[in-house]
Amino acid sequence: MYNALVLFKTNPEFREELKGILNGYNIIFNEGDDVSSIDANIAGNTSIIIGNPKADFLKKCPGLKWLQILNAGTNGYVNGEICETVLFCCASGCYGHAVSEYMVGMSFTLIKKLYLYRDEQSRCSWQYRGKVKSIQDAVVLVLGLGDIGSNYARRMKALGSYVIGVRRTAQAKPGYIDELLISEQLEEALPRADIVAIVIPGTKDNTGFFGRSQFAKMKPDAVLINAGRGTVVDTEALCEALESGALGAAGLDVTDPEPLPPEHRLWKLENAVITPHISGGFNMPETKQYIMKHCLENARRFVRGDTMESLVDFKTCYRIPKA
Repeated sequence: MYNALVLFKTNPEFREELKGILNGYNIIFNEGDDVSSIDANIAGNTSIIIGNPKADFLKKCPGLKWLQILNAGTNGYVNGEICETVLFCCASGCYGHAVSEYMVGMSFTLIKKLYLYRDEQSRCSWQYRGKVKSIQDAVVLVLGLGDIGSNYARRMKALGSYVIGVRRTAQAKPGYIDELLISEQLEEALPRADIVAIVIPGTKDNTGFFGRSQFAKMKPDAVLINAGRGTVVDTEALCEALESGALGAAGLDVTDPEPLPPEHRLWKLENAVITPHISGGFNMPETKQYIMKHCLENARRFVRGDTMESLVDFKTCYRIPKA
């Protein structure tokens, strides 16, 4: 009998349903990604892993057929760690709700200067911090129209913003955005944007994608939100733009490096709002429900031999679009 490892904390309902779907497998519920207690014999006979194992553990699983990670991004799993014959699935599609709401909140925080008033409050200071902008009619440029970017675009459009979406390849324009551009057209749109929201994955090709050239084209009172991966933005260029006044403010749930070292100058910048990569994860209970539902659906598809949801393309490191 082959093993299936579940490496995150689940509820009884999930466990019973998974047992019913994978009734030919010995399912081991590890309740966490620490696999130090799993011996070599178990690993060697494992064909399914649901969770985020360390890459070196995968070398102990030569019979692995399906890896279902709990992240939307594929960092740490696409640089030769996994044999390309393995069905590798991410959890893209499960985080749009949580992360897009975080981004909407950050949008208001930045353009209404709420972060400055929080600073004044900590000083017991009744101090005016200047004029603010409106969400309504603001030009919002969304870099990345996957699950998270699409959800954010929908919410900002509903609030009355003019939304420009940017994606890698040309596709039909969805109704929840006003303009659709491809990546090569990004810099043409930057001078128009009041809010630039980055939600693209941290692939090798995307490292340092947004840097000095891009900041130079933005409005001096524009704001940047990064809820994708910290490596996409050139950190030094970002600091320079914030310090010089070339950029109004930045809201960052991800940084490069991450975690951000205590001595890093980004912490000290008044117009930077930093959170410790908390927009996703299981911080919002609904997200875990989406994850478990996603895992169960993929388990059914695996058993039936159907096309898996959020299957990763090893060449692009993005999920394969639905037909």
